[in-house]
Amino acid sequence: MKKSVFTFLFVLLVHSAQALQIFIPMDETQKDHLKAYGIAFYVLKSGGEVDWLLNYQGGSFMFTFNAAQESECKVRGVSYQIITEAKANAIYAEISNPEVNMETVKLLKVPKIAVYTPKNKQPWDDAVTMVMEYAEIPYDKVFDDEVLQDKLLLYDWLHLHHEDFTGQYGKFWHNYRNTAWYQEEVRENEACAARNGFTKVSQLKLAVAKKIRDFCLGGGFLFAMCSATDTYDIALAADGIDICESVFDGDAADPDAQEKLNFNQTFAFKDFTLERGPMTYEHASIDNTHTRFVNESSDYFTLFDFSAKWDVVPAMLCQNHTNTIKGFMGQTTAFKKQYIKSEVVIMGDYAPANEARYIHGSIGKGTWTFYSGHDPEDYQHMVGEPPTNLQLFPNSPGYRLILNNVLFPSAKKKKLKT
Repeated sequence: MKKSVFTFLFVLLVHSAQALQIFIPMDETQKDHLKAYGIAFYVLKSGGEVDWLLNYQGGSFMFTFNAAQESECKVRGVSYQIITEAKANAIYAEISNPEVNMETVKLLKVPKIAVYTPKNKQPWDDAVTMVMEYAEIPYDKVFDDEVLQDKLLLYDWLHLHHEDFTGQYGKFWHNYRNTAWYQEEVRENEACAARNGFTKVSQLKLAVAKKIRDFCLGGGFLFAMCSATDTYDIALAADGIDICESVFDGDAADPDAQEKLNFNQTFAFKDFTLERGPMTYEHASIDNTHTRFVNESSDYFTLFDFSAKWDVVPAMLCQNHTNTIKGFMGQTTAFKKQYIKSEVVIMGDYAPANEARYIHGSIGKGTWTFYSGHDPEDYQHMVGEPPTNLQLFPNSPGYRLILNNVLFPSAKKKKLKT
């Protein structure tokens, strides 16, 4: 009799535990927003599923209770609550109300993540790799050789480091051509071009850009920041055209390069004018860095409010505990709206300067997102400065936008098609 009672109580206890949920709020009550994304990845990697509650307390997460996962929340300093099945059902019911701008998106798998970044050490950091390491989200590094060998087929999500896809080395020639890091970058790129059968670095980078385009066409998720955004489109538009002056590739650029640009090949931008001067730290008229005249104290951009039930993708990518984000500069600080294609979704902008900061679009079966600026918590990060210590910014809204994109490929595809 005692054994039967013990067995009944044990089964009841197990059943009750399984009915419990771990709820991770993502509003102002969360102690560490950035590590909370890492918890979501941890659950997915453990074989679990995560519900992303769009617009519910800042885009909260919820998943079935597991003691190991609760322990991980404690270790990583992530705020959480253990709630009953009844409480969870009440949350789902509130979200499903057609009158509220909320939605539940089920996260099903761990995306395989790649970061396109050079092997040699560069004198600047990368916000995406920093925040993924802080959040304990695993990723692999790839570069030109791996891309040309079709290694991108192994991945779901690709981030473009601050690369110059035009073959002009970031147009750092004027200020940094005599530095060791710049000279090493030239040597590495020229060697890579030669071993892959190209006579110029610009040809190498164009081939890489096309492979990345194929990755997106086949269903890949692309995320790029700073100069990797506009230089990517410039390279595609300049397919077959020499836009590099002799200091970059040894011969003169095509004098008719501007007239030959093909904007049908680009992801995001149209009708832009090339910056031809090798002494000028700019690639084209797309970027607003040198013409915006905005003070740091008033430099904020605003996220748009999308319908979580009907515009699920941009709603996911804009999840945050605030819709006002501190601005931050970079080689590409902001996108002038007149050069953005009409079909592109602008998700964040600074209206007084008529500029976009955060844009998104689709191509083939895949998607891309461009985020301007270098580091969301370092207003004007200079070459050679130390990386940002994210322990000082665990609730950064600007960094949350990056992690929304990293998590995006985990979502159930049927929901994304709504």
